[in-house]
Amino acid sequence: MTVSTSQRILAFLAYLLLVVGWIIVLLFGRRSRFAVYHMKQSIALVLFLLAVAAGWALFTWLSAWISFLFIIGVASFSLVMAAILFGLVAWIVGMGNALGAQMRPLPIVGAWAKRLPPR
Repeated sequence: MTVSTSQRILAFLAYLLLVVGWIIVLLFGRRSRFAVYHMKQSIALVLFLLAVAAGWALFTWLSAWISFLFIIGVASFSLVMAAILFGLVAWIVGMGNALGAQMRPLPIVGAWAKRLPPR
């Protein structure tokens, strides 16, 4: 599959600008299978990070109601930090894949991106 420079730029913007980049891909690159693929990868990565943060916040809030269990909730923030570090690495890998004209799925979240609705 030959990927043009404009498709690479659109795919890169899907990672770099997040929501604005997704809108740009939908407006200008909807027909590009490559750009839409990377937009979905970017969306899956952001949804994963939001789910981790929301899950931690909910767990910590619920554990705060039980005496001394809130300490586990606070200590589990290290898992959130690990997820953020993973997200940063996956974000950089995704941008590299987009600029390198490669359609490789991101680790962990790449399979979830395939479940997102088709363009």
